[in-house]
Formats: sequence, structure tokens, C-alpha cells
Amino acid sequence: MATGVVSGVRVSHDRASLDDVEAACHADEQAVLERLVDVPGVDEAFVIQTCNRFEAYVVTDAAATGRAVLADFAPDVGDHSVVEMGHEESLRHLLRVAAGLESLVLGEDQIIGQVRDAYESAREVGALGPMLDDAVTKAIHVGERARTETAINDGAVSVGSAAVTLLGEHADLGEATGLVVGAGEMGAIAAHALADADVEALYVANRSLDSAAELTEDVDHDDTSAITLDGLASALDAADVVVTATGSEDHVLDAGDFHDAGEVLAVDIARPRDVSPAADAVEGVTLYGMEALESVTDETERRRQRAAESVATMIDREFEHLLEGYKRKRADEVISAMYESAERVKEREVSEALSKLDAHGDLTDDQRDIVTSMADALVSQLLAPPTKSLRDAAAEDDWGTINTALQLFDPDFGEDGSPPAFVREQLGGEVPDEIPDEMAEQMPEGVAAVEEDD
Repeated sequence: MATGVVSGVRVSHDRASLDDVEAACHADEQAVLERLVDVPGVDEAFVIQTCNRFEAYVVTDAAATGRAVLADFAPDVGDHSVVEMGHEESLRHLLRVAAGLESLVLGEDQIIGQVRDAYESAREVGALGPMLDDAVTKAIHVGERARTETAINDGAVSVGSAAVTLLGEHADLGEATGLVVGAGEMGAIAAHALADADVEALYVANRSLDSAAELTEDVDHDDTSAITLDGLASALDAADVVVTATGSEDHVLDAGDFHDAGEVLAVDIARPRDVSPAADAVEGVTLYGMEALESVTDETERRRQRAAESVATMIDREFEHLLEGYKRKRADEVISAMYESAERVKEREVSEALSKLDAHGDLTDDQRDIVTSMADALVSQLLAPPTKSLRDAAAEDDWGTINTALQLFDPDFGEDGSPPAFVREQLGGEVPDEIPDEMAEQMPEGVAAVEEDD
């Protein structure tokens, strides 16, 4: 059933250092999910881990239970870096994450794929139920709409992708051989961007050959080569465009390394610089530094910020739709219980009536069908008004009316005669003793009076 309360906890780049994020993340995401759903009181769980965030969500009967469960999931992180989220904050935050509004680079595309992967992981271990399945599915849907209906992911904002955008303004990348020096985060972004630009061939050079090889396997390109820094000379001879992004304290490339390189466009995004400024004086070599990227990133950032306003409005609407969907499901669950209770009474009374009629002579099958149909019609007509009242009550967050319906139509719906946990949570633990006037007005004549007499 779509009942319960969502609780969340996050350690992300907006409040935490990368060291804190790394400390919060777990080596095995599925093991975390299994550990969460094994905790008594946890009905559902969802976890997403990236280089910039660790987030965990659970569904429990009460918010306090969810907070207690999640309190132990970032033990090595300072309290200042951990953000606890309640029901609605958790749901809204999930939508914002998938849309790219909570990313280090506004609107970046990688996060929606990471949300999809986390969703599949949770499904594989059976951690998702009706609440989180709806929430994460809605988040993915919003993320897709944000990217197709707005400019939230247009252009280059990260330094690595901006470097490739700059190269593309001065060269035909589809006919170029690319070289990326450095296999760290910025180098990886540049390599992916060059591969997406469909360069003819791509070299990745790094001090560690294993890291370079891992990156070449990760990019979506058929012609890639991994080399060590010792092989830079031959790679430079073949390259038309170069992006350098190592963490070296010294120059990785000097002017002399470019003397036989021919026509080369190079962008140095390393701090400190990877390429000696003297290389720009070598014939055929054009060298760009970080300052050349400012106009590319600034304009893109302004465009994405404008798009973010549209995405935030979209999220507001979809968030309300998500909450309304939960309310409809909860109302339908109460309505279902009401009809089940009425069905039990109907079957008992029809059986008794048929037995009494049989005592005065055998009934034909048609006569039995007439009696049963009449009972079905009575149940349907009598419950139609309260059914509408319950749906209206759910839409208006009128949980007092819903609880009264549970007491009136099915007093044993809760295990001890009390309302279910999700109703108690909505009511803050308070249970009304009287039938609300608006519901009493919808009841068949005499029912409310009987309840008052009792």
C-alpha cells in the first residue's frame, strides 16, 4: 500500500567536502540497500551515491523511526555536513537532483543516468515499494523533461567540456585526432566531450597507464589509445587538438615538445600550467589558457540559470502531482477497506435471507440472482456518497474524516482497533471522536444518528 512516511539523509557538495562525501559513501550500494530494508520498521529504501553526494531514503510508519534508522549511515562525517530531510523535503529534493538543480555543475547530464542506475539497483534487491517507486520514477521523468523542454543542459559549464567547446570553435573536430593529457576528473570530462564530438581518433596520456586505459575503455569511441607520459612525443605528432589537465607541479610539455607537431590547437586547463607559455610561439601551435574559457563558461552559466527558473516551476507542478497521487492511493485504500467490510456484511445478510426464503419453498436460480443483485445495488448506492467524501477529504488533507471512515465502516482495520499508522502520522497522533459534519451530511439517512446514539 502507498502508506508511510519518507525520510532522507544526504551528504553532498553543497554542505560537505569531497572527503566527507567519500567517507559517507559505501563500497557496495546494494549491500546498503539490503541493510536498510532489513531494519525492523523499514518498508522501502533508496540510495544514490556519486562523487559529489551520498543520499539515502527510507519509508517507515513514522518520521521518528526513519530519522533513527538513517542516523547511523554516515558515522564518519561531521554533523555540519549531514542534512536530514523530512517527507516532503525528501520528495522535492529527489526531483531537483534528477533535474540537475542540485549538481555541482548546474544541469549536468550525468546525474540522471546515476539516478536510473540507483533505481535499478534498488529494484534488483526488492527495496522499492509503491511510495519510493513512484517518487524515483517521477524524478526520472522530471529530469528527462527538464533536459528536453529547457536549456538547463545546453552548452559547456565544466572546464573540461568548455575546453572542447573552444576547440570546436576553431577546428573541425570530426576530422581531428584528439589528445588528452591527464586521466583525472577534468581530463575524463574532456575525453568524453571529444569522443562525443566524434574525433577521428583519441589518445589519453597519463602517468599511470592503468588509469589512462580505464578512461579509454570508459569513453564511447571505437579508436582510442592509452599511453604513458613517456609516449607524449609520438602522440603530439599525430594530434590536431590537445587538452592538458594533469595535477603535475611542473610543466609536462615544453616548447621543444611541439617543434615537430605541426598544426596543433591546445587548451591548458591545469593548475599550475601543464604547458610552457613559450609553446605558443612555436610555428603552427595555438595555445589557450583558462582565461580563454571564461566567456564560454560565463554565457553558458547565465543561460542555464535562466533555464533553472523554468525547471523549478516544472518541479513545483510535478511535486504537487506526486503528493496528489499518494493521496488518491491512500483514499482508495480506505475506500477498499470500506467496501470489503460492506461486502462481508452483505454476504452474511444475503445468506441469511436466502436461507429464510428457502424455508418457504425452494428458490430458483433467477430468484437468488435477483436477491443478490438487489444487495449489490444497495451497497453500491449507499457507499457512493461516502466514497466521494473520502476522495475529497484526501485531496484536502482531511485525515480526520478518513480516520472517522475507518472507525465507522471498518473498526477492526487497525490491528487494535486504532487507525493505521499513516493516518496517525497525518493527524499528529490525534484521533477525532466525532464524525465530521461534512461526512455526516453525505451518509445515508439514519446512519449518523445511530452513531451518535451509540
